[in-house]
Amino acid sequence: MASLVDYEDSDSETDPDLQPVSAAAPLYHEKANIMSSSSSSSSGVSAAQRLCGSSSSMKRVQLQAAVVRPYVSKRQRLSSVEPTAVQTGEAASSVSAGCRVLSEVSERVRPFLGRKHGGVELPRRMQCRIQAHQGPVNTLQWSPVDHLSHLLLSASMDKTFKVWDGVGSGQCLQTYSVHRGSVRDACWLPCGRRLLSGSFDGSAALTDVETGKMIAQMENGFKVCCVAPRPSDPDVFLCGGFSSEVRAWDARCRKMLRVYKAAVQQTLDVLFLSDGREFISSTDAVSRDSADRTLIAWDFETTAKLSNQIFHERYSCPCLASHPLENSFVAQTNGSYIALFSAQRPYRINKRRRYEGHKVEGFAVHCGFSADGSVLVCGSSTGSVHFYDFQSSRTLNTLHAHQHACVCATLHPVVPAVTATCDWTGEIKIWS
Repeated sequence: MASLVDYEDSDSETDPDLQPVSAAAPLYHEKANIMSSSSSSSSGVSAAQRLCGSSSSMKRVQLQAAVVRPYVSKRQRLSSVEPTAVQTGEAASSVSAGCRVLSEVSERVRPFLGRKHGGVELPRRMQCRIQAHQGPVNTLQWSPVDHLSHLLLSASMDKTFKVWDGVGSGQCLQTYSVHRGSVRDACWLPCGRRLLSGSFDGSAALTDVETGKMIAQMENGFKVCCVAPRPSDPDVFLCGGFSSEVRAWDARCRKMLRVYKAAVQQTLDVLFLSDGREFISSTDAVSRDSADRTLIAWDFETTAKLSNQIFHERYSCPCLASHPLENSFVAQTNGSYIALFSAQRPYRINKRRRYEGHKVEGFAVHCGFSADGSVLVCGSSTGSVHFYDFQSSRTLNTLHAHQHACVCATLHPVVPAVTATCDWTGEIKIWS
């Protein structure tokens, strides 16, 4: 009897159709060897006929063996599908978990909800350090809703703005990439569910906090440096930037409502007063002899200028902030001090109070108040953070927070002592 190897070699050379293509092929060759040995006593013609007849039938067996699938029980089929279902469930649960973090009360914030504001505590040590962005961080802001105040918003020159767990893990909860250019300003709407942002791509956008989807986008045609929602109607907001105009938009219909024109090159910041009936715009209009039009008061409805003789010193004001309780506001000046103004006409400056000790040196250094208005906090171009007593204007504390310019510092509205700071390298620090 010829060996199986010898038969396969001879067959592969004479008839290519008989080459094995599946695991059943060796069985076919073994059967062919048995047939050839049993037919040795017959005549040559009948043996050849039997070999030819079996060739076609064996080809059919070989083809069937190549296409037949092994039987898999129902239990095995279900078990093979289950991992995919589990993975899909895990992905869905991770998304829902992210939404819960953005909508549930933080355990760190819960004990302080409903408490009356006592004396403000100042931070002493660093709690968390985050390399948050790949470009300078322009602004930080805690969520205005008390039970969601663990959420910290940051806007950066890396074209994104993000929401962080600022009092807990310090993790990034959501990244928003709705702009094509640097995000110069961003803020929460009072509901805590939407974000308003302005970018150097010329647009202002309204974005859903949880889904990250853009709700509305308004094109201005100039680089947007500042945005401000109207307190009485947050769907209406102001946009200012590299233009002589400040524009009011309605996000619901995405239409421009009003235009406020001033003979300036750039608007640095805007601030609503009197529940949105009036607002202040800060500009770069500074000459050698006068600071005429540095701060301009506007009537929101009529677009009329109420006053352009508010600030007479030869410094521009990159940031404005309103006192949470008193009828006053402050302006950060490039003279490295913060000036205090009345929020009522004729918006007089308080010459007896001046908050000094920090440096600005051309940076858009922000300033802001504690929840009860007793403490004023601001950054510095030297990287430090300064805390001032609002009534006496004396320095309460100074933190050496960053190696580079600290452009924003903000006190937590609910949890005592917690403060967030950021710098020009994209770093955010949480202090307590």
